[in-house]
Amino acid sequence: MAAQRGKDILLKMARDDGSYETCAGLRTKRVAFNAETVDVTDADASGRWRQLLAGSGVQRASISGSGIFKDAASDALMRQIFFAGDIRNWQIVLPDFGTITGPFQITALEYAGNHDAEVTFEVALESAGAITFGAAV
Repeated sequence: MAAQRGKDILLKMARDDGSYETCAGLRTKRVAFNAETVDVTDADASGRWRQLLAGSGVQRASISGSGIFKDAASDALMRQIFFAGDIRNWQIVLPDFGTITGPFQITALEYAGNHDAEVTFEVALESAGAITFGAAV
């Protein structure tokens, strides 16, 4: 796979009509997938090596990014979702790799700004249900 531009990763929020809209211009982004393990090792384990139970751990996805809101409406909607504790469907588009879609909750929303620059924000999302992945064609 050839090198990819980080700016091409998109974070989209589901609208009420089911379509997805890019919510902000993100300058930095991070997508992480994690799976917890279930250790089933006992005294009879071969060579006393750890044994894990396949397919039993909790899986999760974490998304984070920082940037500038597209407009005041995007800012207001993200704040509203955060303060209400709502879970919304989101879509993360990774060019030449695929699309991650599913329910996420905003777990952190931070604002910052310098006296001579624009207001920026940082957002963190945690998966709140089953996530689907569609590979790029």
